[in-house]
Formats: sequence, C-alpha cells, structure tokens
Amino acid sequence: MVLNYIWIAFFLIAFVIATGKLLFMGDTEVFPAIINSTFETSRTAFEISIGLTGVLSLWMGVMKIGERSGAVGALARLLSPVLGRLFPDIPKGHPVFGNIFMNISANMLGLDNAATPLGLKAMEELQQLNPRKDTASNPMIMFLVLNTSGLTLIPVSIMVYRAQLGAAQPTDVFIPLLIATFFSTLAGIIATSLYQRIPLLNRTMLLTLGGLSAGVALLVWTFARLDTAAMNTAGTTASGVLLFSLITAFIVAGLRRRINVYDAFIEGAKGGFETAVRIIPYLVAMLVAIGVFRASGAMDGLTDAVTRCAELAGLDTRWTGALPTALMKPLSGSGARGMMVDAMTAYGADSFTGRLCSILQGSTDTTFYILAVYFGSVGIRRTRHAVVCGLLADVAGIAAAVGVCYLFFG
Repeated sequence: MVLNYIWIAFFLIAFVIATGKLLFMGDTEVFPAIINSTFETSRTAFEISIGLTGVLSLWMGVMKIGERSGAVGALARLLSPVLGRLFPDIPKGHPVFGNIFMNISANMLGLDNAATPLGLKAMEELQQLNPRKDTASNPMIMFLVLNTSGLTLIPVSIMVYRAQLGAAQPTDVFIPLLIATFFSTLAGIIATSLYQRIPLLNRTMLLTLGGLSAGVALLVWTFARLDTAAMNTAGTTASGVLLFSLITAFIVAGLRRRINVYDAFIEGAKGGFETAVRIIPYLVAMLVAIGVFRASGAMDGLTDAVTRCAELAGLDTRWTGALPTALMKPLSGSGARGMMVDAMTAYGADSFTGRLCSILQGSTDTTFYILAVYFGSVGIRRTRHAVVCGLLADVAGIAAAVGVCYLFFG
C-alpha cells in the first residue's frame, strides 16, 4: 500500500512541476523529456532483469547444491542462536538462516552480483513460511531492511572511482564510510525491532553487536595501514577467495553426501530465469516512476529548496552539493553513482562535497530498487512497515555521513 502511494506521488509531483514549467517558464522540452525517460527506464528495467538471469541461475544452482549437501542447513543451525533473535518467527535451525547469512556476508564484502541471487533465494524461502502470501511478514521486513541499510566493509568500487577522478588519497573516505554504514544498519535494526517488538537488550544480541563493532574497528585499523593499491588488491582478492571457497565447499560437501552435484546445480539454475522474468513488471513500474520524477526537475527543485533553507538559517551549505546523491541513493543505485561522479567532477574528488558524496554512496543501499526486486520476486503487495524502516535507515546513514564528513574533513 505504501509503495502504491509513493508511486502515485512520483507521477503527480512530476506532472505538477512539468505543467508549471510549461505554463510559466515556456519550457516546451519538459514533457518530451519525461516521455523519453519512460522509454529509457523501461528498457533499463528489462536489461537489468535479463542481465540478472545468468547470475541468478549460477547462484541458485550453487545454493541448490548447498541445500542438497546439507551445508546450508549446517550453517543455519550454527547461526540460529543469533539470527533467531532478529527473526523470532522463523523456526529454529531453518535452512533460510544460512541463505540470510550468506546474503548479508556478500553485501558486507560489496559483492552485489552474488548478494542479489542469495537474497532472492532467502526471500523465496521466507515466503514459504509466510501465512499471508500478498503481505510482507516480519522476517521478510527485517531481512529487507538489513539489505537496504547497506552494511559494506570493503567499498572497493567507491575508492576506485575516487582514484580515477584524481583523488590524492582515494582511501581517505574508508573509515568515515564504515562508520556511516554501521550507523545506518544499526538504525535499521532498531527501528524494525521496535515495530516488531523484538527485544534487543539481551546477552546474545549485546555480544553480537559488540563483536561486530570490534570486528569493524579491527578491519578499519588493518585497512587504514594499507596504501591505495594494497587496499584495492586486498579487498578484491579476499572477496574472490571467499566466493570461490564457498562454491568449492558446497561441491565437496555434495560429494561427501554422494549426491549428483551437476543435476542439483541444473535444477537450481532453472529457477534463475523464472525469477528474472517475474521481477520485470515490478522493476519497470518503480524505475519509470523514478525516471519521471527526475526528468520533471523535481529532484533539482528539491535540492535548491533545501539549499536556500540552509542559507536562510545561517548554516554551512557545503553539504547541499552532495544532496542529489543522498536523495537519489534510495531510488537508483546507478543514478546515485552518476550523481557522485558528477559532483566529484564539478567540485573535485578531494573537496568536501566530493568526499561527502563518496561516503553517502556507500552508507546505504538502494531502498526502492530492493523493495521492487525482493518483494516483486515473491508477489508481495502489502509492504507494511518495510518502507518506513528502510527509509529510517537511509536517513540515519545520510545524517551519519554528513556528521562524519564534517568530523574528518570539516
């Protein structure tokens, strides 16, 4: 229901702004630009879905081997004491815990191509436990918010962009980015737990969150001692080793259980194409609405309004140059990436705005894209508090990014 209102709002706001531009400013290009954006974003949505087919088939095949071999179930039993606190409605030791963990791990390592298929597989299993098939369950919402909060430990791609655009020290945003994304994830967990009345003040959760904090601190300390080339090499190498080790471990476990590994892979891979086709209408609907909103000039108008309000209040306005990146991030990952590159090109990679855009790009994930893909893959239409909690995590990540940027580079 919330997505319905947001979708309608995008179109109505775009129509009002475009009509105003035509009548009062004589802008005859605005409506053709909007129509062109609908064609372009529809094509983009289709290309994204088809582009996912191969990756989905690969990882769903790998996951089927993991299921048949018992590896996913063993991982689920190992993690159920911790994840069971965040997902109390999932039966203890259910295999979906293993899929949830691997999806979160892939996101933390910045492995988007692996994270999405793993997440879709987890969402399918959560849907099997869902008594109301058109309504998001509590575990579904918690899982989605963990994805939208975008906890990333190795933001290699952002540092590569900074290096390409001439940053003197591309890795100088690494620690601020980790801090911002950690606050975003923590805010998402707390907000969702409050909605779902999940108690967090218990020994298991306090030890887990404390351990994660210590792990982030250790990672920050380790990577802070590396130069740019070494950091990029370490990040990409570690990600590749972990992924290939996972695939090999599943195959070995399958051999030990004497299953036909090849047939298991084929059976799982068949579902990749079906899932990719199933999400096309949801992606088209969301990306077209976002494209219309952008093409009408609504995004630019909102940025200008915030800048003027900050000036009237006597506040520093350096952060408003990064506002397009912050506003675009929940809507479109590629759009936010384009905004980040544009800002670093215009202001300089080592400017306050350039650094803030980099931190914002890594502090959260693309909320509405994830909503469309994950919920669309299982036919969820009633999202309940998923949008609110996802956006609260986004707001926390944006606020933390701005604060941390002033702290480190202000």
